Amino acid sequence: MKHRIIVLGAGYTGAAAAGRLARRLHRDEVAITLVNADPDFVERVRLHQLAVGQDLRDRPLVEMFAGTGVELVTAKVTGVDADRKAVTVAGTVVGTGADVRELEYDTLVYALGSGWNDQGVPGAAEHAFEVASRPGALRLRERLAGLAAGQPVVVVGGGLTGLETATEIAEARPDLAVALAVRGGLGDDLSDKGRGHLRKVFGGLGITVHEHTAVTGVEADRVTTAGGEAIPAAVTVWATGFAVHPIAGATTLETTGTGQIVVDATMRSVSHSEVYAVGDAAMATGPGEKPLRMSCASGNPTAWQAADAIAARLTGGKLPRIPIRYFNQCVSLGRREGLIQYVTADDRATGTALTGRLAAVYKELVCKGAAWAVANPTLGLPVRRRRVVRETARTGPSARASA
Repeated sequence: MKHRIIVLGAGYTGAAAAGRLARRLHRDEVAITLVNADPDFVERVRLHQLAVGQDLRDRPLVEMFAGTGVELVTAKVTGVDADRKAVTVAGTVVGTGADVRELEYDTLVYALGSGWNDQGVPGAAEHAFEVASRPGALRLRERLAGLAAGQPVVVVGGGLTGLETATEIAEARPDLAVALAVRGGLGDDLSDKGRGHLRKVFGGLGITVHEHTAVTGVEADRVTTAGGEAIPAAVTVWATGFAVHPIAGATTLETTGTGQIVVDATMRSVSHSEVYAVGDAAMATGPGEKPLRMSCASGNPTAWQAADAIAARLTGGKLPRIPIRYFNQCVSLGRREGLIQYVTADDRATGTALTGRLAAVYKELVCKGAAWAVANPTLGLPVRRRRVVRETARTGPSARASA
């Protein structure tokens, strides 16, 4: 009987994990199923571009995984029973039309990721727009297209998503009055050079920055702040962080208060040894035991780590011991400007930063590389598929929890 591996979610991390497993293990011994609600791979790091009217390349999963042996199920995950080792879904098996309701697994890779987080701010869920999902970006795109010249747009959130969204809108629609509201100072986590460049770009694009401003309410035509100020907003874009998919929190898996699955250094659940979590869904730590931030920079290495660990445990190989660390933060500031902030292993800004057109090209290459890595999860290196150890194939990885 084949060892059944199910991967939930085909974002950057889930798709990379599934492809890497397919290239590590023999398909006559392992059955890999990839479950995703959308038939296409979505380049989430480009959704702010989609929101301003740019068209993104279609990337059908069926084409990306052609010839890999990975079975695709286009379905919405509705539940995970970690004790029975079963997943409930609503959808169909690609290529067969077969309707599926429950999938059983021997190993589960949980990669359902995250969505936007309204932080419980009154009116945000009803009136704000988001760019954390393709439907959200398309909804914002339609709204922006209908705005007349001079109308105000407020982006809330000073993280990388907020910076990229504000500059993308201001560059694409210079006729709009774009503003950014941030709790702290603009670019607080950047180096002096990085902050200086950020202010220069924002000034050049005519973006108004409301620093040290906490937004406490959202209405259809304005946002209100903790100081009682009302900032006009024909459109409010919410970019204050991400919230993980709620399914894990409803299971018996050990999770954090925010719903992330607690994992060890190999991305395996600390409570259920046959479950692995990757990307935003995982509470994993990096240098100094600091939690990894939700990002592609964290997500792809966790996917590689999990896939290699699963393959090692199934085949009797050596477990990966490569620490996950950071090198830089890449920020697009429209299509012509960018900022590459170099950081320490634990993600603290150094004094070195790359700016301007060269940084924009660098960021574009990073985006293209991230998509390429999904379709080429072994990074173009020679592939050596290993045989499953017979005892492991029969009992599953839980029998080797001490490995």
